[in-house]
Amino acid sequence: MLCLTRQDPRVLQELGDLNPLRLTTPNSQPGRERLHHLIIGSPEGVQGAINHLHLLQYAERLEWSRLFTIPESGILITPEQGEVFSYLLRSRQVS
Repeated sequence: MLCLTRQDPRVLQELGDLNPLRLTTPNSQPGRERLHHLIIGSPEGVQGAINHLHLLQYAERLEWSRLFTIPESGILITPEQGEVFSYLLRSRQVS
Protein backbone atom coordinates (compact mmCIF):
# COMPACT_ATOMS: atom_id res chain seq x y z
CA MET A 1 0.00 0.00 0.00
CA LEU A 2 1.27 3.46 -0.90
CA CYS A 3 -0.76 5.97 1.08
CA LEU A 4 -0.75 9.69 0.25
CA THR A 5 -2.34 11.84 2.93
CA ARG A 6 -2.43 15.37 4.19
CA GLN A 7 -0.46 16.09 7.37
CA ASP A 8 -3.64 15.89 9.39
CA PRO A 9 -3.67 13.92 12.67
CA ARG A 10 -7.28 12.84 12.01
CA VAL A 11 -6.26 11.22 8.72
CA LEU A 12 -3.31 9.52 10.39
CA GLN A 13 -5.56 8.20 13.18
CA GLU A 14 -7.86 6.64 10.57
CA LEU A 15 -4.98 4.42 9.48
CA GLY A 16 -5.29 2.65 12.81
CA ASP A 17 -2.81 -0.11 13.45
CA LEU A 18 -1.36 -0.20 9.94
CA ASN A 19 1.92 1.36 11.16
CA PRO A 20 3.24 2.31 7.68
CA LEU A 21 6.81 3.38 6.98
CA ARG A 22 6.96 7.16 7.52
CA LEU A 23 9.44 9.13 5.43
CA THR A 24 10.39 12.59 6.68
CA THR A 25 11.74 15.45 4.57
CA PRO A 26 14.38 17.86 5.84
CA ASN A 27 13.88 21.56 5.07
CA SER A 28 15.31 22.75 1.76
CA GLN A 29 17.86 25.52 1.44
CA PRO A 30 16.66 29.09 0.76
CA GLY A 31 15.99 29.64 -2.95
CA ARG A 32 15.90 25.88 -3.62
CA GLU A 33 12.99 23.50 -4.05
CA ARG A 34 13.26 19.95 -2.74
CA LEU A 35 11.97 17.25 -5.09
CA HIS A 36 11.20 13.73 -3.86
CA HIS A 37 12.29 10.80 -6.02
CA LEU A 38 11.00 7.33 -5.20
CA ILE A 39 12.08 4.18 -6.99
CA ILE A 40 10.08 1.15 -5.89
CA GLY A 41 10.88 -2.34 -7.16
CA SER A 42 13.20 -5.25 -6.54
CA PRO A 43 16.57 -4.42 -4.93
CA GLU A 44 18.27 -5.14 -8.28
CA GLY A 45 15.81 -2.98 -10.19
CA VAL A 46 16.10 -0.06 -7.78
CA GLN A 47 19.91 -0.21 -7.79
CA GLY A 48 19.89 -0.45 -11.59
CA ALA A 49 17.73 2.69 -11.86
CA ILE A 50 20.02 4.54 -9.43
CA ASN A 51 23.04 3.49 -11.51
CA HIS A 52 21.31 4.65 -14.71
CA LEU A 53 20.48 8.06 -13.22
CA HIS A 54 24.13 8.32 -12.16
CA LEU A 55 25.32 7.56 -15.70
CA LEU A 56 23.01 10.33 -16.95
CA GLN A 57 24.73 12.63 -14.40
CA TYR A 58 21.37 13.33 -12.77
CA ALA A 59 22.23 12.14 -9.26
CA GLU A 60 25.26 10.70 -7.54
CA ARG A 61 24.84 7.17 -6.18
CA LEU A 62 25.80 8.33 -2.68
CA GLU A 63 22.98 10.91 -2.64
CA TRP A 64 20.37 8.12 -2.47
CA SER A 65 19.27 6.70 0.85
CA ARG A 66 19.92 3.11 1.77
CA LEU A 67 17.37 0.62 0.46
CA PHE A 68 14.33 0.26 2.74
CA THR A 69 12.24 -2.89 2.90
CA ILE A 70 8.60 -1.90 2.48
CA PRO A 71 6.58 -3.28 5.42
CA GLU A 72 3.29 -5.09 4.88
CA SER A 73 1.53 -1.98 6.19
CA GLY A 74 2.93 0.07 3.26
CA ILE A 75 4.37 3.57 2.96
CA LEU A 76 2.80 6.79 4.18
CA ILE A 77 3.69 9.99 2.29
CA THR A 78 2.49 13.30 3.72
CA PRO A 79 3.02 16.09 1.18
CA GLU A 80 3.26 19.75 2.07
CA GLN A 81 0.39 22.10 1.16
CA GLY A 82 0.44 22.90 -2.56
CA GLU A 83 2.70 20.03 -3.60
CA VAL A 84 1.64 17.81 -6.49
CA PHE A 85 2.41 14.22 -7.45
CA SER A 86 3.28 12.53 -10.74
CA TYR A 87 3.78 8.79 -11.02
CA LEU A 88 5.71 6.88 -13.70
CA LEU A 89 5.44 3.10 -14.02
CA ARG A 90 8.00 1.36 -16.22
CA SER A 91 8.97 -2.24 -16.80
CA ARG A 92 12.48 -3.58 -17.16
CA GLN A 93 13.83 -6.79 -18.64
CA VAL A 94 14.96 -9.28 -16.01
CA SER A 95 17.62 -11.83 -16.81
